[in-house]
Amino acid sequence: MNINKQLQFLFKKFFQNIFFLMYGRIIYKKNKETSKLIKIGSKKYYVAMIKKGRVYTDYVEHVSVIDNNNILVNKVSHQQINGPMFPPKRNSALIKGTPRLKKRIKGSILCMVQGVSATNNYFHWMFDILPRLKLIKKIKNLRDIDYFYVPELKKWQKDTLSIFKIPENKFINSKKYRHIEADLVLATSHPWYSKGYMVSESKNLPSWVINWVSKKFLKFKKKTICNKKIFIDRSESINKYCQIINNDEVINCLKNLGFSIHKTGQMSFFEQIYLFNNANIIVGAHGAAFTNLVFCKPKTKIIEIIPKLHPSTVNRKISKVKKLNYLRFLTKNLKENKKINGDIIVNTSALKKAIN
Repeated sequence: MNINKQLQFLFKKFFQNIFFLMYGRIIYKKNKETSKLIKIGSKKYYVAMIKKGRVYTDYVEHVSVIDNNNILVNKVSHQQINGPMFPPKRNSALIKGTPRLKKRIKGSILCMVQGVSATNNYFHWMFDILPRLKLIKKIKNLRDIDYFYVPELKKWQKDTLSIFKIPENKFINSKKYRHIEADLVLATSHPWYSKGYMVSESKNLPSWVINWVSKKFLKFKKKTICNKKIFIDRSESINKYCQIINNDEVINCLKNLGFSIHKTGQMSFFEQIYLFNNANIIVGAHGAAFTNLVFCKPKTKIIEIIPKLHPSTVNRKISKVKKLNYLRFLTKNLKENKKINGDIIVNTSALKKAIN
């Protein structure tokens, strides 16, 4: 086994050296920065416009934006390693280089990737990726951008981009092309996240992001069958965290109180907007579907069911900005041997009291 690992290591090193010869080593310079500083309210952001620039991504943790001198563009690169964000000097390209064949792009391209967190996560797509379109519009019209470097897009992501009138032939799949070079590379700093763990830093989600997402998409809501009282059933999620173990009991309880039950993954993006905008009261376990709180009317009652020690307070922040009536319904922490099908057991009697 040790011999196999050594052979794998030597094999990787061999190919790394080949790519070093092809594309050169990436350089880190602490004070080197070619990005333009812009402001939205009191928030400061960087927008890079790099002639003959490159972007490399491992599609998981690292995005390396590189200028034509092989220098890492610090303010707009991304290195989220085993959870937390690290400084640019930890970017993998500085050690491993850009070990993928390069695709040459004629024209300009906007970098809209940050690793696995935003490839298929509704919250991170809406609040991390799409706001970059507003940031870039500060210096360049979207119509003048030739291509958009994006994850492998799902239908709901394409639906969000359709609002910006971006045709699909302008999308370049970063899963397929991990390493690109363009006549002009455009990239922005993250709209709100620069250090630590995302889940704890989400409390700093800027008000402008929340209000911008709401204003941009609300008018495109599509009517669907639902009540004014809705329960978001998270049981369709492949993740075990924030799953309600006694989900059937909760659903029966809420149906008796006149709630309609919805799995947002089975709805279109535009129907989700209507679902949340139409509601007077929303109950559900913490999850990405609560991103749609941005579409709620003021004073909508929100009951977020969440384990007692869960660190996320992002939905409290969204509710405060949107003037919602928010309640954090805390559940007891379960021992590991009880977390077979989830980590939440809801006391339905207590839930009824919270609703009433």
